[in-house]
Amino acid sequence: MTRATNAPYPDEFKAEAVRLYRESGKTLRAVAEDLGVSTNSLREWAKRYDIERGARPGLNQEERTELTRLRRENRVLREEREILKKAAVFFAEETKSRR
Repeated sequence: MTRATNAPYPDEFKAEAVRLYRESGKTLRAVAEDLGVSTNSLREWAKRYDIERGARPGLNQEERTELTRLRRENRVLREEREILKKAAVFFAEETKSRR
């Protein structure tokens, strides 16, 4: 039976769930039902585990965190650049009107 909620599971639980799935010889669905999680969750945890240990291509947690930080920084820098462009136009017009 699967859970109806989106409760966050501890990393230790996820790791143990993946280990059970990989070592038990049971199907993904059977292990997920035994643990009370969705098959999709267990599949994603297994995929993440493979990515983290380098067995599958993709961004690991550290790389995803860095990418998020860089995207946020990039957005702020773009906003600041737009503000500076508008300020430059404003001050250029001010200078012209004073002459």
